[in-house]
Amino acid sequence: MSTTTPLPTAAPVDQTPAPTAVPRKGRGSGQGSRAGSLVSHLILIVASFVALFPIAWLVFLSLGPDKDDYLHPERIFGKMTLDNYAFVLTETNFSDWLVSTLIVSLGTTVIGVLVAATTGYAVSRMRFPGYRKFMWLLLVTQMFPVAVLMVPMYEILSELRLIDNYLGLVLVYCSTAVPYCAWLLKGYFDTIPFEIDEAGRVDGLTPFGTFARLILPLAKPGLAVAAFYSFITAVGEVAFATVFLLSDTKYTFAVGLQSFVSEHDAQRQYMAATAVLVAIPVSAFFYLVQKNLVTGLTAGGTKG
Repeated sequence: MSTTTPLPTAAPVDQTPAPTAVPRKGRGSGQGSRAGSLVSHLILIVASFVALFPIAWLVFLSLGPDKDDYLHPERIFGKMTLDNYAFVLTETNFSDWLVSTLIVSLGTTVIGVLVAATTGYAVSRMRFPGYRKFMWLLLVTQMFPVAVLMVPMYEILSELRLIDNYLGLVLVYCSTAVPYCAWLLKGYFDTIPFEIDEAGRVDGLTPFGTFARLILPLAKPGLAVAAFYSFITAVGEVAFATVFLLSDTKYTFAVGLQSFVSEHDAQRQYMAATAVLVAIPVSAFFYLVQKNLVTGLTAGGTKG
């Protein structure tokens, strides 16, 4: 008679998942983030107030009918009027100033950006003798003050018969805008991969064709900044425009504002209204180029 010994059975395995440790939030973390957000919003509100207050103050003063309202601004609330704008638009040469400003500023922008772009691209891509000294020479031209440049420029423009001429003033402004814009665009062209130029040569494009068809579309942000700088330089400059423009009908906005200032008096209400009207074309130009003022369009310019 045989006996069988029962095999030991395995103990049942507990399949209940072990509890996971829940990270504990530090005390006051929610309050800290709330406080940081509040501080950030307060800083942004203060910064916005600092930026917008001069503009609001200028618009507010332009609504006061008297030239001394800036001394007692609280009196403007009871007598706000648009008569200052009507006077500037109808009784002054504002339309002539507008035409002159657009001719000079747009001419400076087109010529200045074209010369600066070709200069910056040439220095960025080509290694000709003296290219480093050439860029430093452009930088040195920015060191001379306006008072030093006034007399030689006047002599040159006088010899060329460009005094009281839009072209003469455009060339003067380009001499100021081109060196800075060339440095700006040179640095931007350096960020564009050289493979794009090589791809253009493989496709049979000339160097200028590569520059015009491949590089310039990628350089829109840099071109927009250069264009805006050139435009603002031409609109806001006073010294050169005062000396080189002699006719009242050829004054730019910056020079036209001086017509409201005499030896013993200043019509500040008209100056404020004119300044507000001057800001309109500048704001419109900024709106046209602001979408291209963001860098990063070169991302994805090359494969791989």
